[in-house]
Amino acid sequence: AIREFGLETPLLCADTVIALADGTIMRKAKDVEDARRILKMQSGSTISIISSLHYKSKVLAFSDISATHYHFKSFEEEDLEAYLDSGLWRGKAGGCMVEGFCKKYIISVDGFESTAMGLQVECLLPWIKG
Repeated sequence: AIREFGLETPLLCADTVIALADGTIMRKAKDVEDARRILKMQSGSTISIISSLHYKSKVLAFSDISATHYHFKSFEEEDLEAYLDSGLWRGKAGGCMVEGFCKKYIISVDGFESTAMGLQVECLLPWIKG
């Protein structure tokens, strides 16, 4: 993007993965069976949602890696199947939507919820404000 557009326009890139307590990294599910497997591994567990961001402009370049930790109750099978049927897990790291399906199962959160949404704005804003 920098080669194509130059640095006249700032560039911001971000991506997210989920890590299970044993260190297993979960990316986006390939299909509904993969999503079911991944979500069942998260059920009743503590996960870390890890987001990286990279920012570059004419005057500033920085990178950040942030993690937010969620402890979940066990997912109810009926809710899990409805979520899988909805397709909302598609395109989500670990199939996880802490603002949606997983929300009612959250026992505790350690970190910024914006990290789980894919971009820790609390880290970014101090650097790019006026």
